[in-house]
Amino acid sequence: MKSQLRVRQLFEMTMPVLSVLVLFLIVCSWSLSACSGDEWPQWRGAGLNSVSKEASAPAELSKKEGAYWRVEMPGPAGSSPIVWGDQVFVTTTVGSEKGAGMFLMCLGTDGSAQWKQKLDGGNENNRDSSNSASPSPSTDGEHVWAMMGNGIIHCFTMDGKLVWKKDLQQEYGKFNIQFGMATTPILDKGILYAALMHGNMRDMKATSVGHVVALDAKTGDEVWHQRRLTDAVSENTHSYASPIIYRDADREFLVTHGADYVIGHSLEDGTEMWRVGGINIKGSSYNPYLRFVASPVAAEGIIVVPTAKSGAVLALKVDPDVSDGGHNIMSHWRLPKGTPDVASPVIYDGLVYLAHEKGILKCLDAETGEIYYQERVFAGKHRSTPVAVDGKIFIAGRDGRVHVIQAGKEYKRLSMLELDEETTSSPAIANGKVYIRTFDALYSFGE
Repeated sequence: MKSQLRVRQLFEMTMPVLSVLVLFLIVCSWSLSACSGDEWPQWRGAGLNSVSKEASAPAELSKKEGAYWRVEMPGPAGSSPIVWGDQVFVTTTVGSEKGAGMFLMCLGTDGSAQWKQKLDGGNENNRDSSNSASPSPSTDGEHVWAMMGNGIIHCFTMDGKLVWKKDLQQEYGKFNIQFGMATTPILDKGILYAALMHGNMRDMKATSVGHVVALDAKTGDEVWHQRRLTDAVSENTHSYASPIIYRDADREFLVTHGADYVIGHSLEDGTEMWRVGGINIKGSSYNPYLRFVASPVAAEGIIVVPTAKSGAVLALKVDPDVSDGGHNIMSHWRLPKGTPDVASPVIYDGLVYLAHEKGILKCLDAETGEIYYQERVFAGKHRSTPVAVDGKIFIAGRDGRVHVIQAGKEYKRLSMLELDEETTSSPAIANGKVYIRTFDALYSFGE
């Protein structure tokens, strides 16, 4: 009887500890799931580098029964889908006409419709089939944010309830940009960062002023705002590139790209920490129409910077010897010509992949800039940024052909699928599935 009492007392004493331990394990399990490589929370993925941490991905995309689904979209868009858990988010216009409505849509990963919310403003069509649904949404698993080309950011809960909205044109000045504000705000540690660069194309003298803005993602309140001064003129004041975050064990900063410079900003207050020019040399050879569309990409110790119109590609080295949080940015190597014009570079397993708008894919050594191959993958125009996962490169052509290419120094195509629908969006990869948004539909591939 005493032994039974002793066991009971011991059990009652350990119950609070066990409860705390179980709760701790549940929280840890949730946290690991929420931050795993299985999600695709924004354009170019969690790392803003177009690289997925998925353990596996199909070497061939199939339209066989059970291997894919297709959901018709109400209108065209160049934005890319994002994925969190069992939800997929896409922005879209409704119809292709000017002034058409704009929406954020939520689908299940089984293709089922969950909700659709109208976004403020009307669609503006631009040349080359682009429209106001060019920026991509982002999510942290609790909220989802969407901005269209009019600069109005909406924040919703995961079940579609509006939390806040903010008009960036009202706050920071009316946009004056030829093809619409196509930059995608990025999400990092509860902060939304937006780089707004635009100006009068006829002004060949005035110093251009851009705006770099950090907003509290949960409230929409401004955290900081910095003017981005440059001496760029004409169309070069316009940038369609999105910012990125550089981060390693010792340092982190925001990188903005446009108006003749790539610039590093403090995440704390947005102050300029460094800038690199030499992209568009002033003087008689200055090109007043070298606007940037493709965004930079970063890996540990290196930032690869595209330019435009078949110009140069620059690799910048973040000095590893500066270990006190300082930032020594040095020129590392330079490819004189052949930059992607729209698709952003990808760094994967020590290699740099460049998808040129004329359909040529280049593979370079990230350390030296040596070209390993350059192969024509598409016959026509190309816009989509490639995605790397599981030793493979997924790249979608404007003509709707999706190629799966083996990563490595030698070119090897593993498969090709024809969708027969135009696309300028980048693929999203999550939970073993590949999502592709065409002008007509959203596709999911994978068992």
